[in-house]
Amino acid sequence: MKALIGEFITESNANVPYMNEITAYDIAFGDECIRKMHVGDIFEKAGIEMIPAVYAVAGASGVIKRHTFDYIEACFTRTAREHLNEIDGIYLMLHGASEVEGLGSADHHILKSLREIVGPYVPVMIACDPHGNLCKEYVESAQVVRSYRESPHTDSVPTRRIVAGMLCDYLKKRENIHAVYRKLPLILGGEQSVSADEPVRSINQYMDELEKDPRILSASWHVGYIRHDCDVAGCGIVVSPATEEDQAYAEEVADRLAKYVWDKRHEFHYTGLTAEPDEALSMALAQEKGPVFITDSGDNVTSGATGWNTYILRQVLAVKDLSKKVLFASICDPACYESLKETEIGAKQHIRLGVGYDAMSMPVELDVVVKSKGDIVRSGTTGSLIMKQFGNCVTVNVEGTGIDIVVANSEKTFSSKVIFERGGVDWNDYDITVVKQGYIFPELKEAASFYVMSLTDGATPQNTAAIPFKRIMRPMYPIDNI
Repeated sequence: MKALIGEFITESNANVPYMNEITAYDIAFGDECIRKMHVGDIFEKAGIEMIPAVYAVAGASGVIKRHTFDYIEACFTRTAREHLNEIDGIYLMLHGASEVEGLGSADHHILKSLREIVGPYVPVMIACDPHGNLCKEYVESAQVVRSYRESPHTDSVPTRRIVAGMLCDYLKKRENIHAVYRKLPLILGGEQSVSADEPVRSINQYMDELEKDPRILSASWHVGYIRHDCDVAGCGIVVSPATEEDQAYAEEVADRLAKYVWDKRHEFHYTGLTAEPDEALSMALAQEKGPVFITDSGDNVTSGATGWNTYILRQVLAVKDLSKKVLFASICDPACYESLKETEIGAKQHIRLGVGYDAMSMPVELDVVVKSKGDIVRSGTTGSLIMKQFGNCVTVNVEGTGIDIVVANSEKTFSSKVIFERGGVDWNDYDITVVKQGYIFPELKEAASFYVMSLTDGATPQNTAAIPFKRIMRPMYPIDNI
């Protein structure tokens, strides 16, 4: 038996002033595609040969250019056509939060195009991020659509492997099932749905119990994605039956799970401590012991923001008689980085930091001393380093202050110790560290003596009810008082 496999990941934030070209993607084919998808051994152990289509990952960034998407989708469809008479099943990793200029969801379009080629009966199973949007046609075109449970996504690789294993088992018995979908009139941001907190912890436990039922193959809750306005935005429920005879039962379970989540709608909240920017900074400065972390939530690069904003830096620069050592890790300004990259460590320089795109990224003039140089890398949520360099950075000290800034040419977040190390800085050397995140990531949270999410403005605003959606289903809680 043979299975077509492929992966496509983009979180499309329509609030950033650029679109994704093909150069934004890490592209892999053949054996390299299989290696990067982390499921090859699952299929090999089951005796199922893999037909790799494409691995195309851009992470969180802008809306996708149409010609870029057309090429990536063609990699999936061409592979399906070339191997049409060999394919027994399809395994996909589709994030769920993509948006293509003039088209809509890339994820939904990929599945629709594959179905047009292979027909309605070839089994398709999809692993996905919970921060993705669904619709009835998309879900019911698949046998399984299962998202990660945890946010931050510490179970991303295990979930992919679980779904791959489901397909391998399914191919041996060939049941005629399809996934069941329920849309909820509920719209949430990721910072309101962290799995270590209630009510998400209880929702995950409830779904784990549902999956112990031999009549249920998979149960999944999808938070959705709010950074582009679309008609599929909002929370969703997906349940898959174990057999064809269990299809009606899966409908009942989907109703129960949907009611369980809906009844908890008033319990969703920001994780940890949150405050308006002035109050957040005051709280951080008042702490006697570090390390303290401030997350710049309006410039959350893990949800597609640019990392350009200098707002909190300007707040700190305005503090009189600053006695704290403060690290900004990082501020993305490629032009400023270029002006610094050849400067020797220990040398002084005058810089203009801030791209000046809007009021949040307003530039500041600074006299600095170069302290260190490093690389911008990305690590998995379990701390394992993905060996791909995304950029470079130079750390500078603002003369006469305890303020250090990592000036980067890439917007990737500093979310784990290994990223700080590769960037040439250590949070333990500072009283306060400011990072471009929404909810704080696990290693930082564990190390922190105190942390606060600053409700800054920017490309990733946190007040869902205040976002001017036009295309979403209405009424929708909490925008509407349901």
